Amino acid sequence: MTAEGFQVLAQRLQQGEPALFPTDTLPALAAIPSAAQAIWQLKQRPADKPLILMGASVEQLLPCLGQAPPAGWQRLAELGWPGALTLVLPARGPVVEALNPEGGCSLGLRVPACEAALQLLRCSGPLATSSANRSGEPACRRAAELAHCFPEVSRLAPEPWLPGSGQASTVVSWQSDGWRVLRQGQVVVPEILAP
Repeated sequence: MTAEGFQVLAQRLQQGEPALFPTDTLPALAAIPSAAQAIWQLKQRPADKPLILMGASVEQLLPCLGQAPPAGWQRLAELGWPGALTLVLPARGPVVEALNPEGGCSLGLRVPACEAALQLLRCSGPLATSSANRSGEPACRRAAELAHCFPEVSRLAPEPWLPGSGQASTVVSWQSDGWRVLRQGQVVVPEILAP
């Protein structure tokens, strides 16, 4: 498929189609939460690996948790939103069921620091996302690679995209005994995270 502008691509997403767009880290393969199954199919990704919910703002993302976030989340969000930080927070309801279908009760949230991504997310609403690659293969970094790997999926125009960092986001998760860094990426998180 060809590259599409913000409004057209947002409409395609709202109709349940997947899409590809740049972020500040790696390009994303995305779908609205109710159509998230397309991401697992396209990536040939194991169903027990949850997806991340990406949004244009905190105000877009928090209602998707279905409950209040744990204490301390704002301090962490201020470190890396918008940016390369994924917060994994307790969640319930239809969005977590769509993005973490193997019985999980948490949802990874991210606000990217990429104006093209933010503009699309403002038009489309929050999107289920994953890095744009077949499961187990290196992430695609350029639109040309994406067109080769996912020729049937629409991409955000204009191209070429500004390159992201190529490094995955830092992932911080709330667990019963406090905050834990699950993956260290671009955003440096203080060592003392317990509330």
